[in-house]
Amino acid sequence: MLKRAHRSVSVLAVLTAVAVVPVAANDDIPAPSDVAAAPQSAEVTASGLASVVLREGSGSRHPQADSWVRVHYSGWTTDGKMFDSSIPRGASITLPLDRVIDGWTEGLQLMVEGEKRRLWIPAELAYAGREGRPQGMLVFDIELVDLVDQPVPPADLTAPPPNAEIHKKGLASKVLQPGHGD
Repeated sequence: MLKRAHRSVSVLAVLTAVAVVPVAANDDIPAPSDVAAAPQSAEVTASGLASVVLREGSGSRHPQADSWVRVHYSGWTTDGKMFDSSIPRGASITLPLDRVIDGWTEGLQLMVEGEKRRLWIPAELAYAGREGRPQGMLVFDIELVDLVDQPVPPADLTAPPPNAEIHKKGLASKVLQPGHGD
């Protein structure tokens, strides 16, 4: 799902988002019956992304292109071969929408928290022929578990605050919240 590896991203997000981990045969989730093509009832965007809501969400917030989201997902090629899923691993993943394939960035912005949607992502919005990645149109079932609020950095990071402790070698630090351990 990663598309812009040259941008700064946490190691965990990169390891989680980059890996297309083959799912063991006994962990396969059956491919949807409509995996080969989107049904006539699918919503289709100007880019060619097709989607169908599988379960309405209970939230009201839509992610933005630079939002961080927590999702569960399964992905198949249009011949029904599952190539990745968070379901057998038993853990949702958290990732930034501006670091995934374009089809995910666009499709997840259509969703609200709690919603589950099936996306038919054209090749040019997926891996666009990149070697070692699934090819052609891809189909994903994605559940938007929630939007993850990221901490806002302090407004001025150009100099330490006046009440910072300056250490021998020039490192400045400030206790933001005192600990209560030994």
